[in-house]
Amino acid sequence: MKKNNSIYFKDYLEEQLRDPEVRKWYDYYGKQLEIAIQINKLRKERNLSQRQLAQKLGTTQSNIARIEAGNQNLTLGMMQKIATTFDRKLKVEFTR
Repeated sequence: MKKNNSIYFKDYLEEQLRDPEVRKWYDYYGKQLEIAIQINKLRKERNLSQRQLAQKLGTTQSNIARIEAGNQNLTLGMMQKIATTFDRKLKVEFTR
């Protein structure tokens, strides 16, 4: 049975995270990238272009591109707008 690409990436990521330096940066940027991936996935599920999503959020297509690339720090306000646009609830929590 052939593994799909997400499984290969999971294995690769697990291996890379054994390196303390990689782990440090992943912990620092990881959540930002996870959010970026979720936004991209939701946008594609709704068959929206970046431009269409930008119009719904009152921002620019280039800003959406930066968000989806993980290169944009999002405010809670913007995350709430995104959640509302996709009929989702925003949940933020601090864990150990």
